[in-house]
Formats: sequence, structure tokens, C-alpha cells
Amino acid sequence: MSEDKLKPLRERIDAIDRQMLDLLNQRARIAQEVGHVKAETNAPVFRPEREAQVLRSVAERNPGPLHANDVQTIFREIMSACRALEKRVTVAYLGPVGTFSEQAVYQQFGRAIEGMPCTSIDDVFRAAEAGTADFGVVPIENSSEGVINRTLDLLLQTTLIISGEIGLPVHHSLMTKSGTMDGVQRICAHSQALAQCQRWLNQHCPKIERQAVTSNAEAARMASSDPGIAAIASDIAGQEYNLQIVQAHIQDDPHNRTRFAVIGNLHTAPSGKDQTSIVLSVPNKAGAVYNLLAPLAKHGVSMSRFESRPARTGTWEYYFYVDIEGHALDEKVAKALSELKENAAYFKVLGSYPLSS
Repeated sequence: MSEDKLKPLRERIDAIDRQMLDLLNQRARIAQEVGHVKAETNAPVFRPEREAQVLRSVAERNPGPLHANDVQTIFREIMSACRALEKRVTVAYLGPVGTFSEQAVYQQFGRAIEGMPCTSIDDVFRAAEAGTADFGVVPIENSSEGVINRTLDLLLQTTLIISGEIGLPVHHSLMTKSGTMDGVQRICAHSQALAQCQRWLNQHCPKIERQAVTSNAEAARMASSDPGIAAIASDIAGQEYNLQIVQAHIQDDPHNRTRFAVIGNLHTAPSGKDQTSIVLSVPNKAGAVYNLLAPLAKHGVSMSRFESRPARTGTWEYYFYVDIEGHALDEKVAKALSELKENAAYFKVLGSYPLSS
């Protein structure tokens, strides 16, 4: 009896699938036409502001029952596959395969790309600067452990600009080859992951040595060939290296998130919901920072982030990394930036880009 009820429903699904396939290929053919037009003017294949607008639109118009995030995931992959018909974008990230950086790449670009795992954040910058990769994705800050200092230092030095950001929930699992801690002598992970799991480790594994390595995925790779090593890594890394979970979600902050930046040579146009990142420095004197930032208040520009890094000049001077709401081409933001530039001892726009959802 149940088969009699299911058969017509399955037939309806099959008919809808055929319609969807036809529509997807219609969209792909139009995307190819767009690619031909872009080729005439040497326009970039990847337009993050356009894709951000599409994803916001489908979420706003989604009537359900599909969740808006799931609809966005579907459309992101559709756009990625259509984009690949024009050119398969190469994206460098902190490797090896299975890192949170790789997850961030797929969340931004979809899976129809060429991923380029790198051994360090420096190598990600070098790949994007040399043109070996079209873009790089680097971690910039964590909600519990703060900024990634190496990324901030490299953003100061590089000619690359930020063209996007990705916010990624970060869940850590403790994993071994056997799924137990029998015989484990070392727990390996990236230094940030060790810090993010410190309380749990102190309570449950206080006597086991902890070793910082270049990435959590590298820790997973090491654990896959050595039963004396446990790795803290993502579930995806565990699957990649055939590890078993000893304990899931061991991060101290259940809402732990890492923010990633997309770096490259692309200047992103306004999307309607953007953020601009800048670096400033001022002379070391009373009231200098307050006076420097006054143009933001004057022109009604909100500041969402403010970080300082030593200038390493030996004179107690600092660089200030500031995120403000809006695009550099927005009228009030442009006026504020113009005044900031006049007053700053050092001024650099790191990029304007769509806010991550």
C-alpha cells in the first residue's frame, strides 16, 4: 500500500528534477555568454559583490520549508559550477587538506575551484602575490583567542587587498587511530586550537604532552601514522586521515568562530552591505588616536573593530587595524577616509568587501 502512495510522489519529484536540470543548464549557457562578454574587457571571473547579492536575495525570497542557509549553499555551488565554465579559480589556503581554512575556501567559492594547500600563512600570501593562485584565504581572528598576528603583519606589508571575509564555526574533536587514548603520549594541534581547548585538556588530559604544529590537519596526518599521537582537528580532517573520534566538541567556547579574509588583487565593487578595513598609525602623543578617528564620528561611519600592533620601531608606536561599516566608494565613507588619510602618519586601505552572512 505504501508503494502505491510513494510512486506518484516519486514521479512528481522525477519530473521536477528534469525541469531543474533543464533550468540549470539554461543558467549555465547564459553564464557562458557572460564569460564571453567579460573576456572582451578582461573583466574578472569572480565577482564577490555580485555573488553576495545573489545569496542575500535567495535567502530573503526563500518561502521554505528549506532553511535559508541550505538554499544559499545550493546556490553557491550552482554559481561555482557556472563560474568554472568561464575559468576554474585557484585558491591558496593553509593546508594540508582538511583544515578549517579549506572549509572556509569552499564556503566562499564553492567546490568548483582548484584548491592549493600551503604550509604556512606566508606561503598563502606568496602564492597570491606571485599569481600562482588567483586568491588566498587566511585566518584573521578567532572569537576566543583574538587576532592572528602573522596575518595582520603580512597585510601591512603586502600589495594584496581583501576582497571578502568568511565567518566559520569552529568545532574541535580529539582523535586517534584507535578511537581511544591508550598509548597516547602527545596531543598535537595548531597553537590556536590548543589554546581554544585548554580548559578541557587541563581537566581530561593534564599529564599528556601538547605539541603545536603548523595546522590541525597536519596534526591529523601525523596521528594517522603514529598511534602515540592524538590530534585536535575538524571532523572533516579526521575523515580525510581515517581517524576515530575520542571526544567531540572539546573547544572551551561552544560558540567558537574564526574569521577568514580573502586576499588577492581584485577591487570589489559595492554590494549594498559592505565593510572596509584600514591600517593607521599616529605619533605617540596624548589624544592622537582620538583625534585621528574623529572623522568617523563626524561623517556617521560606524567602527566595528579596532586592534593595535606594535610598529617595531623601538619608540612605542603602533599600527591600528580598523574595520568600518560601508564601502570605500560610499559617499560618507569616502569623506571620512579622505580626512583620516590627511591626519594619519601612515594610512592604508586593506580592502572593501561584502560582509559575511
